[in-house]
Amino acid sequence: MSKALGFLQKKENKNNWYNDTFPNHYFRTYLQTANKPVWMARDYNKFADEAYTKNVVAFRSINLISQSASGVCWILSKDEEIIKSHPILNILSKPNPSCLGTELIEAISSYRMISGNAFILAVKPDGVEPKELFILRPDRVSIIPGKNGLPVSYKYAIGKEVRTFPVDRITGRSDILHIKNFHPLDDIYGMSQIEPAAYSIDQHNNSAVWNQALLQNGAKPSGALVVKMANDGSGGVLSDEQFNRIRNQVDEQYSGASNAGRPLLLEGGLEWKEMSLSPKDMDFIQSKHSSARDIALAFGVPPQLLGIPGDNTYSNLVEARLALWEQTILPLLDSITNALNNWLTPAFGKGLKLDYDKDKISALSPRRENVWNRVKDADFMTDNEKREAVGMKALEGEK
Repeated sequence: MSKALGFLQKKENKNNWYNDTFPNHYFRTYLQTANKPVWMARDYNKFADEAYTKNVVAFRSINLISQSASGVCWILSKDEEIIKSHPILNILSKPNPSCLGTELIEAISSYRMISGNAFILAVKPDGVEPKELFILRPDRVSIIPGKNGLPVSYKYAIGKEVRTFPVDRITGRSDILHIKNFHPLDDIYGMSQIEPAAYSIDQHNNSAVWNQALLQNGAKPSGALVVKMANDGSGGVLSDEQFNRIRNQVDEQYSGASNAGRPLLLEGGLEWKEMSLSPKDMDFIQSKHSSARDIALAFGVPPQLLGIPGDNTYSNLVEARLALWEQTILPLLDSITNALNNWLTPAFGKGLKLDYDKDKISALSPRRENVWNRVKDADFMTDNEKREAVGMKALEGEK
């Protein structure tokens, strides 16, 4: 690893220096008042924890998009001539000694979906051409705006170690590339895709917690112990000692999946009253599926690809995969490609253009077949016009 990033290997200070130093970096949770729902805090750490690490729908959606995007083949051209070997292709194939090119694109895509921002650091030992690329965690990067609202520098912090990367006032270039999503309320940072799905993620997570608690209590709200009253009207109340003893006995011997179906031994004066789920209680299942569909919708993933019942927008998985690529992954890749063309390729000379090979994406084969069929049946087009329509070079001497 380059000496320029030597401090990145140091252990992070246990104190949350970043949040103390930049307290307004991200939105915080809504005000908690009595009888009001408590939702996920609006910051990167909460988004990563509650959505990516704890919610299976959000995790799968992010992975499905980022891993699919990372598998594209990069193409470099100059004046429309394909270049097969170049330092740009090398650096995208192996950005740094500890990272592969696929991992870089996967991290860029994942960070953008989780935080709304992705930051790439270019290491330039000679001061001109980047030799290594590093993806930076968004919660460790702070943008310092100038008087005009444009960034004047980027600060990268791990614990108490801070490094500043200035932005050239004339060209607007920096050793750090910031790729962000659109945010209607923030001029500096992008909006996470988890933001509009946060309520649904909370609901889906709470459904899982409810199910787990139900399973640990016998897979149903099993019933109630009722203290019978004597004929003379006495009784019906347990002493504190009796109550605590029975409660501990139920918790230790009759709760949990391993004790499911175990008979309950009742003492005199106690009666077991069976309970069951009402139709209203059963609505949580449909609510969970509805939350899952909302989460998938926020990420632009057809619910069919995630195995979520109740949504059959597309007639088959092939159509769903094609929609995922056309509506979600291709726009994401186009955004990353444009950012790299504006930031990375100019450092290696003029006239270079980076792109990715759409013809090698198997999910897009139905779209290619439709184009080929339409071009093939177009009698009004010449052979060279047909070749150009499908992305091929015209043949010399042919019309």
